[in-house]
Amino acid sequence: MKRSRVVALAGGVGAARFLDGLVRVIPPERVFIIGNTADDAEILGLHISPDLDTVTYTLAGLANPQHGWGLRGDSFRCLEALGRLGADTWFQLGDLDLATHLHRTERLRQGASLSEVTSEIATALKVPSTLVPMSNESVRTRICTASGEFEFQTYFVKRRARDRVTAIHFEGASDASPAPGLLDAIEHAEAIILCPSNPFISIGPILAVPGIRQALRQRREKVAAISPIVGGRAVKGPAAKMMKSMHLRPSAVEVAKLYVDFTAIFVLDEVDRRESAQVEALGMRPVITNTIMRGLREKKSLARVVARELGIKLQSRIKVGTSA
Repeated sequence: MKRSRVVALAGGVGAARFLDGLVRVIPPERVFIIGNTADDAEILGLHISPDLDTVTYTLAGLANPQHGWGLRGDSFRCLEALGRLGADTWFQLGDLDLATHLHRTERLRQGASLSEVTSEIATALKVPSTLVPMSNESVRTRICTASGEFEFQTYFVKRRARDRVTAIHFEGASDASPAPGLLDAIEHAEAIILCPSNPFISIGPILAVPGIRQALRQRREKVAAISPIVGGRAVKGPAAKMMKSMHLRPSAVEVAKLYVDFTAIFVLDEVDRRESAQVEALGMRPVITNTIMRGLREKKSLARVVARELGIKLQSRIKVGTSA
């Protein structure tokens, strides 16, 4: 394992946007991405890995630019036909996207590990970065609400995250093992970045896999985290709503508290500048910059700021796929 690698812990859309900028300012083959798989689900008999696919499609230049997930130019004729047959079609699966899920499901049934299949898909789509699931074992996010307990996709997609969250737990996490090469990558990383992802349902499951949080603690001075909360709101997804329902103030500093034991640098948006003193009081070095990634310029700018703070050597004029 080369020490020049940069490790990133990633959820879905927010992480993919940041990574799209990162691979444009440092060589993409140096980037080692640990993806959340606790959002995985079986839909219509297929193994779906939403966060892994969002990162893969984005870095391949294939992601739907409107949603940030799914494939650009996809159609939903198969889903429509299933609906006419009476099937439940609340989870949106595009016609082109189905090819990925069919391939993954078949390879898993053949005995391949999730790591192997993830690598195969990334290679086939010409993604030069390394993407690994947090574990090859099944870990599933369970959302406890006032209306009952739901698996994540039911809570988030089917029920549109409208339920008040009272607790979150990760089924199977305690029995899971980090994916092969993951701990070694952390141990020898030049730098480690927590992408701007939901700390509870994107980064949280990765940290719940035994050994990962401990490995990060050993490298604390090389770890930077980017806040997904800006001005009290989540940049993407239900993070702020979850924090409120669990009696936490939706703020950058509350996210910092969740990472304080293994993170030395905390990146927060300019609108949250007043919280920097609180972050510093936690023993973290606050970095204030624009974290809203409206386009490629902002993605690259944020990536450069984080890279410089971590001492990562930048490289200009890197050729990568078309931005999503």
